[in-house]
Amino acid sequence: MTSTFQVDLHGVVDLLARHLYSSPRVYLRELLQNGVDAITARRGLAGEDAPATIRLRPLPDGGLEVADSGVGLTLAEAGELLATIGRSSKRDVELGTGREEFLGQFGIGLLSAFMVADEIELTSRSARSLPDGEAPAPVRWRGFADGSYELTEVAADDPTVPAEPGSIVRLRPRRDMEHWLAPATVTALAQDFGSLLPVDLQVEVRLDLDDGTPGPRGPSAVDGDARTVWRRLSGRELPWKERHATPAERDAALTRYAEQTLGFTPLARIDLDIPVAGLSGVAYVLPAAVSPTTPSSHRVYLKRMLLGTKVDDLLPPWAFFVRCVLDASALRPTASREGLYEDEVLLATREALGAQVRAWALATLAEDSPAGRAFLRVHHLAVRALALQDDDMLDLAARVLPFETTEGTGTLTDLQAALPEGARLLWTPSVEEFRRVAPVAAAQGLGLVNGGYVYDADLLERISNRFPRWRLSPVTSSDVSQALLEVDPLRELEIAGTVQAIDAALAPQDCEVIVRAYEPSVLPAMLLHDRDGDHEREARATVEAADDLWGQVLAELSGPARSRQLVLNDTNDTVRSLLATTDPQVREAGAQSLYVTALLLSGRPLRSSEATLMNGSLAVLLDRALRPGTTPLEENR
Repeated sequence: MTSTFQVDLHGVVDLLARHLYSSPRVYLRELLQNGVDAITARRGLAGEDAPATIRLRPLPDGGLEVADSGVGLTLAEAGELLATIGRSSKRDVELGTGREEFLGQFGIGLLSAFMVADEIELTSRSARSLPDGEAPAPVRWRGFADGSYELTEVAADDPTVPAEPGSIVRLRPRRDMEHWLAPATVTALAQDFGSLLPVDLQVEVRLDLDDGTPGPRGPSAVDGDARTVWRRLSGRELPWKERHATPAERDAALTRYAEQTLGFTPLARIDLDIPVAGLSGVAYVLPAAVSPTTPSSHRVYLKRMLLGTKVDDLLPPWAFFVRCVLDASALRPTASREGLYEDEVLLATREALGAQVRAWALATLAEDSPAGRAFLRVHHLAVRALALQDDDMLDLAARVLPFETTEGTGTLTDLQAALPEGARLLWTPSVEEFRRVAPVAAAQGLGLVNGGYVYDADLLERISNRFPRWRLSPVTSSDVSQALLEVDPLRELEIAGTVQAIDAALAPQDCEVIVRAYEPSVLPAMLLHDRDGDHEREARATVEAADDLWGQVLAELSGPARSRQLVLNDTNDTVRSLLATTDPQVREAGAQSLYVTALLLSGRPLRSSEATLMNGSLAVLLDRALRPGTTPLEENR
């Protein structure tokens, strides 16, 4: 036996309200969409001169009336579209002009009104003719929140039926949902969703309830004791397609549009046009920097009906510095009609939009102009993000992007010009390492770039691989230590035992100790990070965790390298005093103190073990300093 599912309308409406739509406000969008689709169908039947009007009229009892001049429905069509929830039909496709997807169905669009209404009444007069040439009888469909409905033909002269072809939907509000049908709310929603519709959309407003919403007004009417007017909300050209006398007037008009719709004055504007997707619009450059992780909020219209004001995934991730307002006809909406369906068309559109934004950025940055400098100052992070993916932007970024260097903030070109011809440019992968090395590198004439900020390390590495002419490479401990002066051989022999003892004291910190002479002399020690040492340490950890045979093989490949190198400055008085002391406790505590100081100078927070080391070394030094008589350091000066 075959049976059909029993549908609980309360459950369906709850599903729509809680899990599909973001807010009950979309009920009006769906009613407007039904009206637009019906008008489109009538134009296909009678030509482009067919009337195209939608009228919104708040009712005295708190309800709402939505009237359109569309193709209307016959009794058979109304039964086919409205009697079965979610049913597709050839007639539905005709009404929707291709809206085959779930929420494209006329019946589902009307059903969404149950989120705010307990009763929906639809009266309709069809624009079609019967085979005998007679006009079909008007119909009335009345649906209730309990899932029941009534569908009947009515007399042609019934005053509740449209006098001309079209449909009228009347809603009776649900309890606690009256505010969604209030005149001010209806006007605001209609303005938001339908301001760009290519139909004559008007709302009736009582003058004593006028909320001041701007817009053209039609002829006034008298409704009882309250004088009313019809306020037109749509029917104009898309803002970016309107004609203006001069480019300056167009710029001013589109700037005002951004201020009204997006809430900011843009830094610049990029025209968008993708005819294949039926897409046009404007990308506005944000006036202030935003984080790359900030969600994009684009205002998107589909066939001039607002899809959403916070549509994301429209542009490539690197284009986070723009906000778009656009209209498209070939993109598919999601089931809720509040986002875009991820398909091949959207992927191609995203790539094409990214190409147009990229072309604008390249052209703007290629010339030294106030606009280019302002864009780079505010959105250098976006340029960095794009350069990681685009070779043309990468080459341009190397010439225009600012970096923190030993010569101050400037471009790689500036740094290269400040160094001797043919000198290599070095970069650090972290801010801490740059702070450790920069004072000494600057004194030794080394060109050092800070790659520790967002995107910079990956960007510098990509520049070094893609463009060898920049002679860029990551800094190593040998790069810095080799640039420092080795101490005199006699001096090295004199302090060899002390250096060995200090090295042993810092071995638990995975730190090697060497002595060099370098400027500035006020800097007692410098901490270098050795990546080769990191690899050796990882190998040793693997050896400890491996079985005997494999561990023996790894042990032969790994050496005793340490991941850090403390370079003591032999031109510094404190270091010379430390190297001269004969007190082993003071020597060990002094070495530990210099090590922790070098860590702090790098801007790196101390771990608990390092804080304990600092406290212990200070305790020893203070103990010696506070004893009667001279300290061991003073005795050996």
